[in-house]
Amino acid sequence: MIRSATPADADAICAIYNHYVRNTVVTFEEVPVEAAEMQQRIADVQALFPWLVAEENGRLIGYAYAARWRVRSAYRYSVESTVYLAPDLGGRGWGTRLYRDLLGRLETAGVHAVMGGIALPNVASVALHEKLGFRKVAHFEAVGWKEQRWIDVGYWQRMLNPAAEVPAKAK
Repeated sequence: MIRSATPADADAICAIYNHYVRNTVVTFEEVPVEAAEMQQRIADVQALFPWLVAEENGRLIGYAYAARWRVRSAYRYSVESTVYLAPDLGGRGWGTRLYRDLLGRLETAGVHAVMGGIALPNVASVALHEKLGFRKVAHFEAVGWKEQRWIDVGYWQRMLNPAAEVPAKAK
């Protein structure tokens, strides 16, 4: 089941995310996030965009959300997307399901461009993004320092509706 996140999901989201904070370079965050902070992040995102969670047998197993790409007003139709799964659940299709649901909601909301930033190398994340129609548009070398090494970051982009007119409410 995929549904919108609630503040009550913060502990489970932290359990997933903090695994990656502590054990990987896929996030450049270096200090585990507390539940109260995660609740605020969920609220901040949901003020503008979806934050989705996936559940299997009553267990929260992953999440996906979109946030502003940049703060300047001209970027208002562009977002950066994020997806995380419980570390024991990769390769079972949950990332694809979450991402497809998120992309559908973003398109309905009038989002034009979606960017996914990936700490490299990350074969699984690259494969997921490309499977869903993203294409690589940027590669930044040695922009993050974590686990005693420099990390590259690539950006993949997907246009949700490239031929669309600017929404009437924006004109």
